[in-house]
Amino acid sequence: MTKILIIEDEESIAELQRDYLELSGFEVDIATTGREGLTLAKQESYALILLDLMLPEIDGFKLCEQFRETLDIPILMVTARKEDIDKIKGFNRGADDYIVKPFNPNELVARVKAHISRYQRLTQREKTSPLIEFKGLTIDHPSRRVYLDDVELSLTAKEYDLLYFLATNPNQVFTKDHLLEKIWGFDAVGDSSTVTVHIRKIREKIERDPSQPTFIETIWGVGYRFKKE
Repeated sequence: MTKILIIEDEESIAELQRDYLELSGFEVDIATTGREGLTLAKQESYALILLDLMLPEIDGFKLCEQFRETLDIPILMVTARKEDIDKIKGFNRGADDYIVKPFNPNELVARVKAHISRYQRLTQREKTSPLIEFKGLTIDHPSRRVYLDDVELSLTAKEYDLLYFLATNPNQVFTKDHLLEKIWGFDAVGDSSTVTVHIRKIREKIERDPSQPTFIETIWGVGYRFKKE
């Protein structure tokens, strides 16, 4: 069974999530505090984490940051906070998606399935893709590692997926909506902030001068492209 960890301090919400996920064939563990969630994530093997923001002991932002030190599985933040700044903070700390309460349980299950399916396809793909090397940037797809001038960089799963997609389609311009569809499978948060934040974080890691990017270009009014001449 595919196992999911719910970290949620509101018992009724956690049980609702668990019931719908179990009906869909998932095995579910529930943690009601940040510290308990951290302990379970270290002890068990999960395919995805549903993470509330407002948690006792360790909040969701800090917890997501700690998870990303060792885990690259999908992390979906579930919260009543709707402000864009919270979405940006969540993505900056490694979240893959953002679901606002109150939510439709069927939509929650659909997003969980989509993220797990996409992650499994990427990680189980046969390791036959060659290295991508350009101007000191190396993308080793079989191991999902990225290097700049032989120094390994630390990218989240979605940052890697987005960079790899652009790099394997060089000189093509993609809109934010197209990238949302290709990398997330659907419009993850209802606007383009997901792509914007991930592009900025990727640039901070792969560009020698993020203010003057040489790899990922912004085509104003259209989208982004990986420039390779």
